[in-house]
Amino acid sequence: MEAAGADLSFVNLGITIQNLPNSITVFGFRIAFYGIIIGLGMLAGMAVAFSDARRRGQDPDIYLDFALYGIIFSIIGARAYYVIFDWDNYKDNLLQIFNLRGGGLAIYGGVIGAVITLTVFTRMRKMSFFSMADSGVLGLITGQIIGRWGNFFNCEAFGGFTNNLFAMRIKKSLVNPSMISQQLIDNEIVENGIAYIQVHPTFLYESVWNLCVLGFMLWYRKHKKFEGEMLWVYFLGYGLGRVWIEGLRTDQLKLPGSGLAVSQLLSAALVLISAGIIVYKHHGLKKGEKVGGDFPSD
Repeated sequence: MEAAGADLSFVNLGITIQNLPNSITVFGFRIAFYGIIIGLGMLAGMAVAFSDARRRGQDPDIYLDFALYGIIFSIIGARAYYVIFDWDNYKDNLLQIFNLRGGGLAIYGGVIGAVITLTVFTRMRKMSFFSMADSGVLGLITGQIIGRWGNFFNCEAFGGFTNNLFAMRIKKSLVNPSMISQQLIDNEIVENGIAYIQVHPTFLYESVWNLCVLGFMLWYRKHKKFEGEMLWVYFLGYGLGRVWIEGLRTDQLKLPGSGLAVSQLLSAALVLISAGIIVYKHHGLKKGEKVGGDFPSD
């Protein structure tokens, strides 16, 4: 049974969190758990990428050099993507674009920023983009597994009403009103005078899905047939999950002039493109043959 006045609970699992903090204060400065978790995700992702680089006989210091640029431009890309597709909330107050503490980062924007940065980096270093990407995406999806839990502490990135096994009940006052759909309002729950919404914990779905994708990638990397295959496997695996999960969310970024979720459309496109490339490449290879050197040839 849910404790009276609890901030959050997984009602059908019997898990209750009475007070859900979203930050800590150090020397009078507030540090959001979201930022801490994203930072931990980046560190874990770097560790996984470095480990894979060593396994392949590469120099992890090259990946560290890239990370110094990649992290910065990924954050810029994640913010730019979010602002572009939520422009109505920024056009009248442009300074809010730079207020990262107010939230608003989109993972696909971060991925786009990382891809562009890696393209420039590998061209300048005369290295293989696809070879570095094959190790880099292992770190990327590791960071996503951890980073999604920042949404948990922010009480965001959830879906519509559900009463399934993983249904999550959140105190309505903790949630940004713009994320509360009419369906959630219609199914509002009031206990002891406190209003709650009950939702799909889509952050949890995505974190678990990504963990499964990572597990598959760690197994499959020993069987890849061509440089860049792990990159396309990542886009295929992550995209498949995101197509489904994005459709559940109440905070979708919409394609201007339509009611279509832009990240859902992008995911579907990446799934089709990645599947096509993998099938095409495998069809054109002899059994067991690899294309290109492992590193650093282009």
